[in-house]
Amino acid sequence: MLQNFRAETGNVMVLVGTRKGAFVFLSDADRRSWQMSGPHWVGSDVFHVMYDERGDGCLYVVENNPIFGAQIHRSLDFGATWDTTSEGPSIDSSSSETLNRIWQIVTGPLDQPDVLYLGGEPACLFVTRDGGDTWSEIESITKHPTREVWVPGFGGMCLHSIVIDKDSPKRMWVGVSAAGVFRSEDGGNSWIPANNGTRADFQPDRFPEVGQCPHKLVAGGTSTRLFQQNHCGVYRSDDGGKHWIDISDGLPSRFGLAAAAHPHDAETFYVLPEDNALGDDVGGEKRFVSDAKMRVFRTRNGGADWEAMTEGLPQNHAYLHAMRDGMATDALDPCGVYVGTSTGQLYHSRDEGDSWELLTDLLPPINSVETGIIV
Repeated sequence: MLQNFRAETGNVMVLVGTRKGAFVFLSDADRRSWQMSGPHWVGSDVFHVMYDERGDGCLYVVENNPIFGAQIHRSLDFGATWDTTSEGPSIDSSSSETLNRIWQIVTGPLDQPDVLYLGGEPACLFVTRDGGDTWSEIESITKHPTREVWVPGFGGMCLHSIVIDKDSPKRMWVGVSAAGVFRSEDGGNSWIPANNGTRADFQPDRFPEVGQCPHKLVAGGTSTRLFQQNHCGVYRSDDGGKHWIDISDGLPSRFGLAAAAHPHDAETFYVLPEDNALGDDVGGEKRFVSDAKMRVFRTRNGGADWEAMTEGLPQNHAYLHAMRDGMATDALDPCGVYVGTSTGQLYHSRDEGDSWELLTDLLPPINSVETGIIV
């Protein structure tokens, strides 16, 4: 409940979306003692929770309700009260497709505080220019010339990752399962496949123009550095997605879903490898952490080397799984790292992954983890 939930400027928030609602965790910069509020929108499948630090600071919840469908809710008082956007997103450009679920919500450019983007299923993208009151479909995704060869991944044909170049806001990237990464240089009016160097081991052509299955796409601290955890490996791009470098060597598996970048160091990246059952050429059938050991792998040099971070994490019979949005970092120094599992554990590190603690247990299955600093 909210009676003891006292938010102050500079506090760290960890925002958790679960299959049974949204939870908000709050701490000071020390990150040793946490308050909790929630569940908000109890009983609903919350795919993503996001705090917009622009303007007055607004909390957004993406809810996929089994009866009322996909909805976006906003709160200016950290969940004490909510309002629902008046006109939800819909796919208007296609007579054969309807919006099934919303996967992600992200903020637009810093100088456009009312602009946000939504990614959904089946593989659609929306923008609002009024803070979420109304949403418009970006039809260049729905009508992309390669769309006829896009196929659903295990979670459906979803647009799950949206990255905006803060230095050049018209440049943006999206990740679609299973179609690949796409880059726009004109604010979303057109999209270019950006999959050069990434594998699609389940395809006859292992390096197609489109047809890859990125699991998580993140910005790496500069306007040209990107990382992705793919169904078929971990990759880095140094040129804004034009080319990808395979950085999977040193990991126990090429497969995984959750991944996060360091907020200040473009060379540091985190992944949570998961076991596969049929070998590296397929991967992912087991979908629990490799060797049943909870190990967050960290690179400090752009993927040239990896180290397993294990202190405080279970190393025996840990059949744990994290969804694609199940890992996040905060903006403090040293940065915090957070991992949520599909069995309701939320782990956190206050020292960039060197050591870990269990922040909370017994939550509903966790869909997403995000962070924010209260303005």
